[in-house]
Amino acid sequence: MTKTENKGFLKTWKDDRGFGFIKPEDGSDDVFIHISALGGFVRRPRRGDTIYYQVEHGEDGKSKAVNARIEGVETFAEETKSNKWLWVAATLLGLMSAAAAATFFGL
Repeated sequence: MTKTENKGFLKTWKDDRGFGFIKPEDGSDDVFIHISALGGFVRRPRRGDTIYYQVEHGEDGKSKAVNARIEGVETFAEETKSNKWLWVAATLLGLMSAAAAATFFGL
């Protein structure tokens, strides 16, 4: 079964406790969201952020957001990918500098 992706904005957020509530775009009841539903983002959520999420219903009948993402905010994986190329370029530059120094000093 495929879960539907919903959209809303972060109505409240208690950063010290790691949870808040999303106001769904469709006007339905607010949805609870825990920080664990937003794994891997380069910053913590902020009130007013646009959130895309799926809804999961617990055994207690309460619904919560899962598989959530913050619109316009990168994940650590995306940042690491771009930094990988910087690391490769720096390594190649270092190797070329070492080769040039060895040639110049006759090592």
